[in-house]
Amino acid sequence: KLAAQASHNLGLQSHVTFSGAFLWPMMYPWPQRPAGLVDEGFRELARRWRPILDVFDEYGVDCCYEIHPGEDLHDGVTFERFLAEVDDHPRANILYDPSHFVLQQLDYLSFIDIYHERIKMFHVKDAEFTPSGRQGVYGGYRDWLDRAGRFRSLGDGQVDFRSIFSKFCALDFDGWAVLEWECCLKHQEDGAREGARFIQDHIIRVTDKAFDDFASTGLDAEVNRRILGLGKK
Repeated sequence: KLAAQASHNLGLQSHVTFSGAFLWPMMYPWPQRPAGLVDEGFRELARRWRPILDVFDEYGVDCCYEIHPGEDLHDGVTFERFLAEVDDHPRANILYDPSHFVLQQLDYLSFIDIYHERIKMFHVKDAEFTPSGRQGVYGGYRDWLDRAGRFRSLGDGQVDFRSIFSKFCALDFDGWAVLEWECCLKHQEDGAREGARFIQDHIIRVTDKAFDDFASTGLDAEVNRRILGLGKK
């Protein structure tokens, strides 16, 4: 609750957090979970968050959950389930980070189409997923360097940032594009320098007119009717 006040005092409109996790240890459906366990977990998560979300609302700040592995809110389905438990609270929103979706093989572009009204923050972070006959999403307890899914410096991974920035541009997203850098190969100073330039090069300056406006003939109702083979009004 103090974080909501601090964000307000700093003039911020969005605040990032993790959801926390009751259910992550039971994420895999074997051994079978007791009936009602997941429902109870989400009810309790909502019970704890609801008064906090109300405080964020009082201060006019969005509470943005980073959809992240290890948290109960780790994909669209779990976010929707939580949102239903907090009665579609207007301050329950999303920090979008496509790198986490690459590592779990979730369609990160469709995610924007579905949840864009709730996306208020954006981590620009790259990743790659290269499964083999030995390992896949779970990674076999390997270190980052040897995992099938790993974070990469901006531009070195598989995330289609041109499409992401285009979608956000078309949707008039007004948040920050924040560099989050994690890479098991490249030096952090090079990643920071290259990442800042990468973001700058991907931000789209929105056009103020259609590209074919030069051919516009203006509005003439009578001309339109003649083109359509219609008589005068």
